[in-house]
Amino acid sequence: MFALVLGLYARHDRLLPWLVGAYAVLAVLTLGLYAWDKRAAMQARSRIPEQTLHLLALAGGWPGAMLARPLFRHKTRKQPFTGIFWCTVLLNLAMVAALLW
Repeated sequence: MFALVLGLYARHDRLLPWLVGAYAVLAVLTLGLYAWDKRAAMQARSRIPEQTLHLLALAGGWPGAMLARPLFRHKTRKQPFTGIFWCTVLLNLAMVAALLW
C-alpha cells in the first residue's frame, strides 16, 4: 500500500521519483542483509549489528525488513528488537510526511 501511494504521488511531484528509487534500493539492500544475518546466525559466524539493521530501516529500508522478517523467520520474536523496529518505521514515515508537506 505504501509503495502504491508513493507511486501515485510521484506522478505529480518531481521530488518523489528519487524517493521511490531510494526506497527500492534500501529495501532490497535491507532484505539482503537480513538474509545474510540469518545465514550467519545459523552458521555461528560474525553477525550484522542490530543497530545497523535499525539504521537501514530508519533510512527507508523498512519495507525490505518487513518482507525479510517473516520470510527468513529472523528477528520476529526478539524483544526489544521488534519494538525498536516499529519505532523506526513510524519515524521514517513521519520524516517522509514532513518532507512531502
